[in-house]
Amino acid sequence: QVQLQESGGDSVQAGGSLRLSCLISGKTASSRSMAWFRQAPGKEREGVAFIDTFNSKYADSLKGRFTISKDNVRHVLYLQMNNLVPEDTAMYYCAADSRSMTANTWYLPGNYRFWGQGTQVTVSS
Repeated sequence: QVQLQESGGDSVQAGGSLRLSCLISGKTASSRSMAWFRQAPGKEREGVAFIDTFNSKYADSLKGRFTISKDNVRHVLYLQMNNLVPEDTAMYYCAADSRSMTANTWYLPGNYRFWGQGTQVTVSS
């Protein structure tokens, strides 16, 4: 019902910034809850940030460096990433689901039905 397409990943030096985008198409009512996840090789998929109509949530480890936002007119989800460090290197995925989330469920990959193919972010020292 929903198709997601990420873009904006790149190779940058530590301290740099990137803005990732996720284009949402299809039945947008199925994207009530949206989130960014990331996964490094050999690591588990990690919840980065979440957004719905009233709330934004972030992984504690991000230390306020990332900001999630959504353009409901153009149907684009964004992730602004500032002061990047090598540990941010990962494939970043956009995810969506029709259901509401809570503080204890938004970061669980299994709760999201729709996923993009990912965009690679590489941060060098």
